[in-house]
Amino acid sequence: MKFLFDFLPIVLFFVAFKFWGIYTATAVTIAATFAQIGWVWFRHRKVEPTLWMSLGVVVVFGGATLLFHDETFIKWKPTVLYWMFAAVLAGARLLQGRNLMRALMGKQMQLPDPVWDKVNWSWVGFFALMGVLNIVIAYHFSTNLWVDFKLFGSLILTVAFVLGQSLLLARHMKLDEG
Repeated sequence: MKFLFDFLPIVLFFVAFKFWGIYTATAVTIAATFAQIGWVWFRHRKVEPTLWMSLGVVVVFGGATLLFHDETFIKWKPTVLYWMFAAVLAGARLLQGRNLMRALMGKQMQLPDPVWDKVNWSWVGFFALMGVLNIVIAYHFSTNLWVDFKLFGSLILTVAFVLGQSLLLARHMKLDEG
């Protein structure tokens, strides 16, 4: 459910784009992200850092899109967000010796340290490649195709990556009794 909740602003962006165009879709995304954070705060009294990062990026790049009436800014938003996630995961591991994927998922499964490192670095690579793919599609294809990719392509690639990683990790997993 959390995964689908995280995709809600993207779905709303897609729908608004199809009916009213890129600028309305951008405004809807900014509003939806604020609403998403408000809902999370109301429910849990805490908002994850990734949601705050997402809000910051959508406000800056979405705001620039609306202010300058230039869709290029909103097309950069997913790439910046993907690269920020990759940088945070890599930076925490290299600079602090922390494996954030283990911190996020360590309660759900037990894996040997080298496997946790592979999980972390595979996510770094996935986010880096998704950022590149977004830019390639944004600059070499129509805005309509980019919007379709933003919802369907990124969702399919993310689900495929998670499933593929799960299959590879299944032999190492020791699930908690709880």
